[in-house]
Amino acid sequence: MTTRSISFAVDEFYHVYNRGVEKRIIYQDPQDYKRFTELLYVANTSGPTDLRQIRNKHDNVYDWERDEPLVAIGAYCLMPNHFHILLTPLQEAGVSIFMNKLCTSYSMYFNKKYQRSGTLFEGKFKAKHVGSDEYLKYLFSYIHLNPVKLIQSDWKEQGITDAAKAYAYASAFKHSSLLDYQQPPRIESALLKKDSFPDYFPSAAKQKEELIQWLRYTEE
Repeated sequence: MTTRSISFAVDEFYHVYNRGVEKRIIYQDPQDYKRFTELLYVANTSGPTDLRQIRNKHDNVYDWERDEPLVAIGAYCLMPNHFHILLTPLQEAGVSIFMNKLCTSYSMYFNKKYQRSGTLFEGKFKAKHVGSDEYLKYLFSYIHLNPVKLIQSDWKEQGITDAAKAYAYASAFKHSSLLDYQQPPRIESALLKKDSFPDYFPSAAKQKEELIQWLRYTEE
């Protein structure tokens, strides 16, 4: 059995991610994206979670009052065959418990819906410790600009061809937390805990400026 090369410490920051086994698509329709996004909220608690029961009691699952959250999420992005989450643990072992609940619950849902069996994700989730303020700030842009790959897959290697178009696409991408920073709050904003992260972007305009700078850098 393999062991992780890093441990998770409260008050530290981590970039966690994983993709479908054999790079398979893990979100096949809008309902799949919605399910995973709701689980980012529902699975983030030390108590038991049952999404079906929660839905029976609440039209909006984000109205459900959780027990103490396991982690604070600062940013996320769901791509067709993988996901990225930027988080910090709020409890000992919080990251491992949260990720196990999240991935297990979603895998069970996906396998039942698509009548398949076996592993959905490519082994254990991957994680990188964020060891500097500069890297942490960069990850907000890296994660939120991931959707640009869907309109230009080689943009990081070859440079972006149209920065304005790329930003417009990323800022309108529904399965990312960028909407929760750039526009008035939506119901999914409840799964973020922004005050657990440095306030790098005091306004939506400042964050837009940062993202455009990254895109312009590759454009040049």
